[in-house]
Amino acid sequence: MARRGHRPSQAPASRPRFYGRHAVLAALANPERNVRKIWGTREALAALDLPPVIPITYADVADLARLVPGDAPHQGLVAEVDPLEEIWLGDLLQQGADDRRPLVVLDQVTDPHNVGAVLRSAAAFDALGIVTQDRHAPPESGSLARSASGTLETVPWVRVVNLARALEEIAEAGFWRIGLTGHAKGTLAEVMGDARIALVLGAEGEGMRQNTEAHCDQLARLPISPKVESLNVSNAAAVALYAIAARG
Repeated sequence: MARRGHRPSQAPASRPRFYGRHAVLAALANPERNVRKIWGTREALAALDLPPVIPITYADVADLARLVPGDAPHQGLVAEVDPLEEIWLGDLLQQGADDRRPLVVLDQVTDPHNVGAVLRSAAAFDALGIVTQDRHAPPESGSLARSASGTLETVPWVRVVNLARALEEIAEAGFWRIGLTGHAKGTLAEVMGDARIALVLGAEGEGMRQNTEAHCDQLARLPISPKVESLNVSNAAAVALYAIAARG
């Protein structure tokens, strides 16, 4: 996977802490992830085959609970990690030049649980990756990694400064940009055709910004019942990615 290079070194206080078996094991299995330290119960650590270079601290359940937010379910494992190296959008688009995998673009989706869930759906339906803004998206964190259930380590995540410019680059790479919004006339099934699709979804509550809509080739809605006003962005992403995968 082509990447921009290492981010500047971060102080330990700013490094994310992942918790729970899926997030920690996925981080350990990712050769591009630098795991700095692991805390765990003796039982949880005994089940792992850890490289000797990673410092390990044995801790009881109460000690681990103090390392993670609130009542976060750590399952006996906590790891301090470095954020992954950044990825260039152009490199990701070049990787997918010969296939039809969809791309997911998130417009100011800031909830880490939603972004984590979108990563999980992107992995489930073999998306090329996700694209978010650099400043209006959550950083890597324990809650995001847990929501992603290990897929933060496997789904490419590109952060861009200017989403409109990124959408132009995505179009130049041959993607048909479909923005999901409740006010669209056509459904996703009616408008998606056979092209490679970049699925664009807006923020929780506000939806896509006007300038983002203007950089879509087509707007579409999901055919949900009038009993529900809208779907959560992560649920909408899952339904839409399934529809794209099922079109044959």
